[in-house]
Amino acid sequence: MNIQRTLLPTVLLALGLAIAVPAPVQAALPAAVDGQPLPTLAPMLERATPAVVNIATESRVTARNPLLDDPFFRHFFNIPDQPRERRAQSVGSGVVVDARRGYVITNHHVVDGASTITVTLRDGRKLNARIIGSDPESDVAVIQIPSGNLTALPLANSDALRVGDFVVAIGNPFGLGQTVTSGIVSALGRTGLGIQGYEDFIQTDASINPGNSGGALVNLNGELVGINTAIIAPGGGNVGIGFAIPSNMVSRLMNQIVSHGSVRRGQLGVSVQDLTPDLARAFDIPANQGAVIAQVSPGSAAARAGLKEGDVVMSVNGKPIRDGGALRNAIGLLEVGEAVQLDILRNGKPLTLNAKVGEYVPAKTDGDAINPRLAGAAFEDIGPNSPLAGRVQGVLVASVESGSPAARAGLRKNDVIVAVNRQRIASTAELRQLAARGGQLLFNLVRGREELLLVLR
Repeated sequence: MNIQRTLLPTVLLALGLAIAVPAPVQAALPAAVDGQPLPTLAPMLERATPAVVNIATESRVTARNPLLDDPFFRHFFNIPDQPRERRAQSVGSGVVVDARRGYVITNHHVVDGASTITVTLRDGRKLNARIIGSDPESDVAVIQIPSGNLTALPLANSDALRVGDFVVAIGNPFGLGQTVTSGIVSALGRTGLGIQGYEDFIQTDASINPGNSGGALVNLNGELVGINTAIIAPGGGNVGIGFAIPSNMVSRLMNQIVSHGSVRRGQLGVSVQDLTPDLARAFDIPANQGAVIAQVSPGSAAARAGLKEGDVVMSVNGKPIRDGGALRNAIGLLEVGEAVQLDILRNGKPLTLNAKVGEYVPAKTDGDAINPRLAGAAFEDIGPNSPLAGRVQGVLVASVESGSPAARAGLRKNDVIVAVNRQRIASTAELRQLAARGGQLLFNLVRGREELLLVLR
């Protein structure tokens, strides 16, 4: 056999024996086996990789010594009250999706706070980029580079993906430069991971590592099916569980960002919960997935459309709704004023309602309506258009009156309450429910870059 003939001279020479052998031939894979060409991704990658870029950012971060926050210390040592700055650098990836206009899709967290953004193309060109806009809730950002001799990736219909489809991840892991890994679609519609505010992830076992963020997940046709954004990494590296934002979601978000500089999310004005088997039995309906309407806000878009508590939303604009998170995602991708068709079950009978998505108005609550110790403060939900969206989950302290009980308790404007009595909260309704009880109140706060505990007796 060929293998034996190849190894024979090496073995004999290792034994110290001399034998005449033909000139060595460089090993190479055959072009074909049994007349069939060997499978390769090289032709597809030659078309796709020029559209995937490396992104390097530089930002200025304020660095303070805690001692410098003490006015006495500064005065004693005659230290001016000027915070020092340091430069922070990071790397990521991006995808050219519009060659004519130079638009590049990446993750919000890749370019967040960047003072300079440098994009390196596959051919080695380095270009300065500017931010068109971003959406922290979905972790999507659009940046722009000078157009000219760019290659863009076409977007695939991510709704057509199936578990088991082959995919390829292209990006800049650990700043090594462009790298390609392959795998399959492991799962679809992953939610509830706590990575982003709006989650509908493609899960893949294609190797994704730090630096791949913002890079491309492509199908075997070289079409973009997702933007790589996160991994589960107990040891800090890839363990075969990576997540990408579906291309259909990216496309809708990009259109809004390009048009408005941000994502203008609307709302129906409902509170929802998942349809569990127990609820399905209680409602006597055959469905095993959907979103149950738990509450309808008066005067909201849902109320005007005729939606009622106990209705089960089965689909939005023809797309099936698995649970409450899927309904939130579906509405969150629609613009204010956009028409939406809701297919629901009411008392076990199918019904279709039409609504127009309303403008998001954050819920606000006065502190004295919650607890006398919070009088003088106003609280509001962190909305999708808030600068805090996607960064912290909790309730914003919108204002605090000087000398009020809330001020004396230690609350300050722009504090974010993230937990009450060690229970996490995400809305003013949850704050009201937990803080209205008697006894001691323990608040976990985020104040600027600090995390604090505040006890209200």
